[in-house]
Amino acid sequence: MSFIEEMLPLSRLRWLQLMVLTALLVLVGAVAFQLKLFVIDLDLWWHLRVGDWIVQHAAFPHAGILSRSAANRPWAAYSWGYEVLLSRFYAWYGLMGIGLYGTLLTLMVAFSVYWMARRLSGKFWWSCLLAFLGCYAFLFLMTPRPVFFSISLFCVTLTIILEARRSGEAQRLYWLPLIFLLWANLHIQFIYGMAVVGLFVAVNLVQRLAARFGAAPGYLAEPTLPAGKVTALFGASAIATLVSPYSYHLYEVIFAYSRSQLIYSIIKELQPLSFRAYENYVELLLAGAAFFSLAWQKKVDLFKLALLAMVSVVAFRTMRDSWFLCVAAVACLADNLAASAQRDSQETPLELAGVFATVVIALAILAPGMEFNARGLDRAISAMFPVNAVNFVRQNQVPGPLYNTFDWGGFLTWYMPNYPVVVDGRTDLYGDQLNELLLKTENGDPSYRDDPYLNDAGIVLLRRRDGLVSTLELDPRFRKIYEDRMATVFARR
Repeated sequence: MSFIEEMLPLSRLRWLQLMVLTALLVLVGAVAFQLKLFVIDLDLWWHLRVGDWIVQHAAFPHAGILSRSAANRPWAAYSWGYEVLLSRFYAWYGLMGIGLYGTLLTLMVAFSVYWMARRLSGKFWWSCLLAFLGCYAFLFLMTPRPVFFSISLFCVTLTIILEARRSGEAQRLYWLPLIFLLWANLHIQFIYGMAVVGLFVAVNLVQRLAARFGAAPGYLAEPTLPAGKVTALFGASAIATLVSPYSYHLYEVIFAYSRSQLIYSIIKELQPLSFRAYENYVELLLAGAAFFSLAWQKKVDLFKLALLAMVSVVAFRTMRDSWFLCVAAVACLADNLAASAQRDSQETPLELAGVFATVVIALAILAPGMEFNARGLDRAISAMFPVNAVNFVRQNQVPGPLYNTFDWGGFLTWYMPNYPVVVDGRTDLYGDQLNELLLKTENGDPSYRDDPYLNDAGIVLLRRRDGLVSTLELDPRFRKIYEDRMATVFARR
């Protein structure tokens, strides 16, 4: 008897499977504790301030709150659901609340990818492998932002679509409008989900029209769902996205993002894959395997082929969207595995409850040794942001207005709230023209004298490596009042 034959009965033991699933989730949580990405994210802090503002005012902002350079510009808090939850976690538990919220989001994504692969493939061990590879390729290249809700809801959406196609039961798609109602109030990348559903509808219509006119190739898999019902559900989902505080204005924000150019050249995560990290090659492996698995099928699945082509174009264009390709590739691979053998029994709600409880206990035991506590989080924040410089400004009550470096704008909205920032991570608020002006000034461009926001600034807080630091040292209008290994502060004479 071979080794594989000897291990096969063992692999079917439910307790072993549950232990492995628990271990995978504990590993994800432990890595999150170690990296502390949830508190060193540049944009986390303005999200927190926006959430606080919404709770305090019981309203939704429609202009550039927190900013002095764009205070009167229209702006939509398109991730308000994420921000309100973040605000409440911080209000209840302080910095540990932020850490818990970020860890929960990370675990939610990891489990969503596993759940999707498990539902589609019906095979435990393949699902674990696909979830591990998928999460390895993107999960810790990102910080726990609103996009984590998009990833989880995208997993659910793809699962519903692929299961409905396989079974021919359109009733499964009835969940889509509710999903998009939730999604549109959590993150603007609901548009990615709408694009996939729209692609599904388009492929269905094209194939049915081709069949009606006798032009359908025999090598394509036939559609299984009625075109009329699928189209109606797409329309209902689109209408559901309008049920938010910003209604159709969310689509205006999406259009504005699509026209932006500067941010794709200055923000590293919006640039194409560099293939300098192992994760990039795992992403490429998943994409190649997914395309190969489609070619291996008896008939070409036009929807899956179009889906992989679309997500590849998007994901290879920007590193931030790597998840889009990884999740779609895992879904296609898992769905193609479903027909190859008998399905394993799904975990019961009670079993999953036991897994989650064990994960919580294990992470609680690991937390102190990984400095997942208020002191450890505070230390991580101080190593990333100008905490000492801001404390100096507070103690000396240096008069504003404030001029700040781009990367720290989000943090300053939270830690220095009495000084509205000149710029932060909300690139959609500032636009290419204003962002370009402020970045040129930050780099010490000779045109800095024409920057009206610097010219009326009372205090300037910069990174020591910013080009503007050496420029202002020679400018008679300013004097250096503070400097440490991280930050330099100037005040107007």
